[in-house]
Amino acid sequence: MHDIKAIRENPEAFDKAMARRGLPNRSAEILALDSERRSHVVNQQQFETERNAISKQIGEAKRAGRDTSAIEARGIELRDSIAAAKAFAEGAEATLHALLAELPNLLDAETPEGRDEANNVAQNHVGAIKDFAFTPKQHFEIGEALGLMDFSNAAKLAGSRFTVLKGALARLERALGQFMLDLHTAAHGYSETVVPLLVNESTLFGTGQLPKFAEDLFKTTDGRWLIPTAEVPLTNLVAGDIVPAAGLPIRLTALTPCFRSEAGSAGRDVRGMLRQHQFTKVEMVSITHPNESDAEHERMTRCAETVLEKLELPYRRMLLCAGDTGFSAAKTYDLEVWLPGQGTYREISSCSNTRAFQARRMNARYREADGKTLGFVHTLNGSGVAVGRALIAVLENYQNADGSVTVPEVLRPYMGGLEVITPV
Repeated sequence: MHDIKAIRENPEAFDKAMARRGLPNRSAEILALDSERRSHVVNQQQFETERNAISKQIGEAKRAGRDTSAIEARGIELRDSIAAAKAFAEGAEATLHALLAELPNLLDAETPEGRDEANNVAQNHVGAIKDFAFTPKQHFEIGEALGLMDFSNAAKLAGSRFTVLKGALARLERALGQFMLDLHTAAHGYSETVVPLLVNESTLFGTGQLPKFAEDLFKTTDGRWLIPTAEVPLTNLVAGDIVPAAGLPIRLTALTPCFRSEAGSAGRDVRGMLRQHQFTKVEMVSITHPNESDAEHERMTRCAETVLEKLELPYRRMLLCAGDTGFSAAKTYDLEVWLPGQGTYREISSCSNTRAFQARRMNARYREADGKTLGFVHTLNGSGVAVGRALIAVLENYQNADGSVTVPEVLRPYMGGLEVITPV
């Protein structure tokens, strides 16, 4: 959500910021609604002041034995005028709120210009890409040949974009999630949290999924929604709260299933596990003081990078351009892991600083040590990392010529000491 005071003070800057997102100027429309709302509020206040004065006049007239019918008639007129002004003000407020809720966050100055992912900027490449002595296969070819990845039965149970994992691959997915949780809690200072997988509409509004992206979500018949990411419930834990500044930052992590309709991905990544309706992800969320959010963004991204480095997976960090940065984000780093079966890098983590954008929607604030100064917290979120995509990356980077898959050394304690996964 945007600060209406900032738009009033510099509408041209706001329009330029929206133009970076490829959106038309909206400040004139916003300020017209704001002016209308404020005008009705002023009218309401004036009517209320006159009504209070008339109430005193009626009392004085009655005590003096004078006729009060004309004054009382004016009082009735004012009552109706107050109700009408209030209704008009609330209507303008609702329209203004809906308009502001549809507009994305302002981009950070460091976010590069560009229309789509082709304009993202690679910042570094980490890890050596393995030179296979054979043609590397894609993850679904490896998994099916192992007899441990089943797409046909998944389709029978639930339709397309679902997967059944069995045996060692099911354990490998569990191992990845547990390894990430242990790393983030023990080494990175995040607090493990178990959150609801179903949330209400206001919770999704708070992090920016609603109202704009309703088609990307699954809604239940009782008005709740399946979470698309644990960012949603984790961030909303401070919704409506005033947090002592001394208690910041708050760092939370969760391992959850996530659910997405993939409404806009028809025909993309149809085969395999890359784009699923249900997938598992470890999420990191930080609630910070505004002065610390930029440093926290770098820290969070390094936490995600550490996961890939310990798994010895080649990756690169990308700074997303204006056209590829998400709705709620001011600045985003994507980590892309190398998939030899595809011969390309694919996103495995996205770490974003939303600044005060989500906090304004949630009314999440902090109080300084003076006990008086209030401000909106900054919220950050990042995948730490997507477990399904990590499984894909392990299968493709650790595949062997005989169809087996070597278990990364860091995961072997979670696999009961298993070193190689072989066909069943």
